[in-house]
Amino acid sequence: MVTIKDVARLAGVSISTVSRVINDSKPVSKEVREKVVEVIKETGYRPNDVARSLVTRRSYLIGVIVNDLSSSYVAEMVKGVEEIGKMYDFDILLCSSYYDKDAQLKYLRLLDRKQAEGLILIGYKYDKEIIESVKELNKPTIFFTRDLIDDTLKYVRIDSKSAMYEMTNYVIKNGHKNLLYISDYIDKSTYENEKIQGFKDAANDNEIVKYEIIEVEGRKYKEGYKFGEKLSGRDFDYTAVVCTNDDIAYGIMNALFDNDIKVPEDVSVVGYGGYKEGKIIRPSLTTISEPYYDIGAVAIRNLIKEIEGEEEVENKIDLPFTLIKRDSLNNIKK
Repeated sequence: MVTIKDVARLAGVSISTVSRVINDSKPVSKEVREKVVEVIKETGYRPNDVARSLVTRRSYLIGVIVNDLSSSYVAEMVKGVEEIGKMYDFDILLCSSYYDKDAQLKYLRLLDRKQAEGLILIGYKYDKEIIESVKELNKPTIFFTRDLIDDTLKYVRIDSKSAMYEMTNYVIKNGHKNLLYISDYIDKSTYENEKIQGFKDAANDNEIVKYEIIEVEGRKYKEGYKFGEKLSGRDFDYTAVVCTNDDIAYGIMNALFDNDIKVPEDVSVVGYGGYKEGKIIRPSLTTISEPYYDIGAVAIRNLIKEIEGEEEVENKIDLPFTLIKRDSLNNIKK
């Protein structure tokens, strides 16, 4: 393995000169710098990260804690984080907690020991103890979560209220006047409340008086399917079901299908999230698409700006959403 001594010998300079070139710590003449860089390229020399961090007092490491790496949209965000991080020569240490608070705390301690220069947290609910632990570490941190509303923290977000307003308005413009909204949980301190408000505002602006909001116990496919079975067994005259996320929409659609209720002929179903599966299920799902790759990319770029002291980063970073029009919504205008 090529060492810094080998590079110094081949370039005809001292070890300290090679170190200055690598770490850009002190001035070196253009000719010497070019010679050292040429030797590094020819030999394929890679600086020892531990030694480099001792000299520069930098780890060039960013810790990413996710709640569920198995979700396709989380994987897209992580991809954005990794690719942009690589562009700026930062390494990523990825940790998946699977919604376990103790695991989150363990990873925070691990990342602190590894001298991570910044943190990105991606997931749903974060316990107050987690938030306080993050603050105590005093590291640049950016969150992406639909549940966290805390103006003292930095996070990337989508305007959930406007997104759900646009979706509901689109449903109504397709002739639907009897609407059912499915929430995973109703809590005024989360973005779910903003979605509900967007739904209500669209209904009220269109003078829709016949709508209902129902909470299901969870946010996954199985909770959607379970509710869809209940919905199939009761008399209802909803023409459209607006779901807080795509997973619940998938579950409801399959339960309706299994009970001989057709989507969208008998009832329309729309989602929120824009997960990849939405375009391959049948019927394909009308939904709000969030730019997951961009969320990860913007999060790490802004984190690096803060780490490098390039500029002040705003606490709230808003990204655009897109209404994806597909086959699960029927136009019933007469």
